[in-house]
Amino acid sequence: MSLIYRSTRNGEETASASEAILKGLTSDGGLFVPDCIPKLAVSLEDLTKMSYQEIAYTVMKEFLTDFTEEELKNCIQNAYDSKFDTEEIAPLVKVGNAYYLELFHGSTIAFKDMALSILPHLLVTSARKNHVENEIVILTATSGDTGKAALAGFADVPGTKIIVFYPKSGVSPIQEKQMITQKGENTYVIGIKGNFDDAQTGVKKMFSNKELKEIMNSKGYQFSSANSINIGRLVPQVVYYVKAYAEMMKNGALKAGEPMNVVVPTGNFGNILAAFYAKQMGIPIGKFICASNENKVLFDFFQTGEYNRKREFFVTSSPSMDILISSNLERLIYRIAGNDPVQCAAFMNALTQEGTYTITEEMKAQLSEFFGAYATEEETAAKIKAVYEAEKYVMDTHTAVAAAAYDKYMAESNDKTPAVIASTASPYKFTRSVMDAIDPAYDAKTDFELVDELCKISKVCVPNAIEEIRTAPVLHDTVCETEAMETEVRKILGL
Repeated sequence: MSLIYRSTRNGEETASASEAILKGLTSDGGLFVPDCIPKLAVSLEDLTKMSYQEIAYTVMKEFLTDFTEEELKNCIQNAYDSKFDTEEIAPLVKVGNAYYLELFHGSTIAFKDMALSILPHLLVTSARKNHVENEIVILTATSGDTGKAALAGFADVPGTKIIVFYPKSGVSPIQEKQMITQKGENTYVIGIKGNFDDAQTGVKKMFSNKELKEIMNSKGYQFSSANSINIGRLVPQVVYYVKAYAEMMKNGALKAGEPMNVVVPTGNFGNILAAFYAKQMGIPIGKFICASNENKVLFDFFQTGEYNRKREFFVTSSPSMDILISSNLERLIYRIAGNDPVQCAAFMNALTQEGTYTITEEMKAQLSEFFGAYATEEETAAKIKAVYEAEKYVMDTHTAVAAAAYDKYMAESNDKTPAVIASTASPYKFTRSVMDAIDPAYDAKTDFELVDELCKISKVCVPNAIEEIRTAPVLHDTVCETEAMETEVRKILGL
């Protein structure tokens, strides 16, 4: 049976999976959502006997119903291969009383690799299926990790260009160096004088600009997205939560049917939404612990039912979560509004116009599975230090936010359900913040001296992603005001 995708803001706009992947965003600025979340066609016991690639096919075939078996398996095999530096694509590591799902073993050492390794293959296949002649322009805003993972995925992919906007002063030095040294004839990286929300808003404006779309089409171009607003980014993220449950069964932490909790450091809401979709598919998940840093817009939303972006913006040591407009929350709002695009559109319009919206009590009652918690900068650093001293395990800042949030959940609930914490980036991406947390004396060292110190104390080899940027030349040095984002895109495309 073919799964239909609809706009969260207009019930009349529909697409097949491949069309939704190609478009990225709906024509009215909404997001594509499936008519229903499909169920897994295999038992929980069957999952324990499967490889990551086999689970990926089992999950993704239910969502991407217009892909043939051969097409989808080809995309999966090309994505999940030797570019990952561990035998297990997403190893589960027990540290203290929790299990860390290490999602950072791909080529850019962040969880975005899990989906962005496959998205270029899904996109090129979708273009072929839909007889697209235009060159596809991937237009993406990043808070740090999506940018590099998308650039690496799309570099020199025929028939594509990729343009990434990032907040010039809002990413770690390692994150920035990874992006601005990116090779590839079709890659473009632009720093903006603003924050991630400014970059994301600018990108969304270009997607919904009909005049720009017509000019691009006349020149043989069309936009698509590599952000988690693209359903082709979100669906592959469901896979690793299904795999995590299978691993928990295999190692005896769970029996089939027993629940696990998930703890996710959350910015744009895509990663935790993927866990929510895994539950709808049949994975027994109890609580979704949504971990925020000091930009705690989601914590406040789960507490009060009001989403309010009108607040001070903090630049923190966990920059991938420095977000005040969590785009993927729209998919959850649409669902708890009874799949009502009119009501969802009204909320999103209020967010744009007034900076805030408040859901109904009936909608709020449907969020009981979610628990919001946040960690301050001090709590994040303290968690890194405490876990290192107790377990000799070094985690990055985002993972530490999640671990600190889990502590708060446990203190409040005393819930004994086994928990999986999404470990979203390698500590090597945030060496200064991580090493300073362990011992402030490290602050006197340069970024790459810190890399070597981290290698010594963690007993984990320096990843290739870091080694290759030590001496790499800067290839992208454009910086612009947020108002000039479209001008830069037109310049790149010769419009």
